[in-house]
Amino acid sequence: MKLLTALFIIAGLLLSGCNDRPSDEKELRIGLIAPVSGQIPEVGRASVEAAKMAVQEANERGGLIIDNEWYRVVLSIEDNQDSAEHSISAALRLINQHNVSAIVGPQASRNAIPAARYAEHAEIPLLSPWSTNSETTRHKNWVFRIAYVDTFQGQLMARHAYEKLGYKTAAVLYDVSSEYNRNLAEVFRTAFKGLGGRIVAFELYTRDAPDVTEQLRRIQAAAPEVLFLPNYYNEVPEQARLARQLGINAQLLGSDSWTQIPAAERDALEGAFFSTHYAVDKGDGEALNFRARYRQAYQRDPNDVAALTYDAFGMLFEATQRSGGVEPKRIRDALKQLDVYEGLTGKIDFHDSGDPIKSAVLMEVKNGDFVFSMWVEP
Repeated sequence: MKLLTALFIIAGLLLSGCNDRPSDEKELRIGLIAPVSGQIPEVGRASVEAAKMAVQEANERGGLIIDNEWYRVVLSIEDNQDSAEHSISAALRLINQHNVSAIVGPQASRNAIPAARYAEHAEIPLLSPWSTNSETTRHKNWVFRIAYVDTFQGQLMARHAYEKLGYKTAAVLYDVSSEYNRNLAEVFRTAFKGLGGRIVAFELYTRDAPDVTEQLRRIQAAAPEVLFLPNYYNEVPEQARLARQLGINAQLLGSDSWTQIPAAERDALEGAFFSTHYAVDKGDGEALNFRARYRQAYQRDPNDVAALTYDAFGMLFEATQRSGGVEPKRIRDALKQLDVYEGLTGKIDFHDSGDPIKSAVLMEVKNGDFVFSMWVEP
């Protein structure tokens, strides 16, 4: 009996040796900050789903090989409740309590900007998948984004309105209390006027006073050919319905924050155009494989937030494996030195900056569907 037991022990040791995996498996700790609750929970849901998928797939392959050692990826998720204050608290918990080597998120610029300041101070690499406001990365050496910036997006929509659609007058309605909305509105206004167009109304509101009836009445009186709504998906459908009820027949234009608008809420958006990062029906190769895996896991198609989050983890994994360690500075340096990363959302190239040079996707609302219109290069 003792001989048999000894043989089993020896066999077990031999089999474990064939794995080339140490028994004291090491860990790469990554934090995710996402709005699981609050005003934009769909953004949080997509972020969490894509993050869990990326981490699970990496661990199912055996983990990451870093400096010839296997590392299991450990994911810590913090809900920022779509709040700047909670985003800061989430970043501090991930850094000080969970000892993460890097952070993915926050997504919305109004949350990414304050969290990025703390990550920069703590010297922890932070990758925001969805933030497009330039302030997120401005004057920072530890902060990166996966999305394009609002300057590109706002100019794109202004050119589309003026040059492609031929409209000469435009109005803008935006949330002045949110960095994303405010900056995008200002970029669009400057670009549209620079092309020769005229801004006939530039109306603002705040999240704590979302009734925009009076603003839309002033827009209706100005009779614009275009109405630009650079606002979040939970606000745009009601704004568009109210605009139509008040007799505003202008061409509606939007931004990447529209992507999460559910099909049941798109009735007043028919014929509208908006910019985004990812077209689920235009992928090939790995993008198609990702779509199939995501559908199998979650019974729905991935949106732009999911694809951007998955790209953030993919880029972080590649950089960490090249870095030779899990120390934050090594990972930061490796991110800066990466060649062009081929992601689901296109090529990502930082060019000595935390802002990638990336293309955009223009989508049109047709029969309640978001339909690919064109790729737009920077």
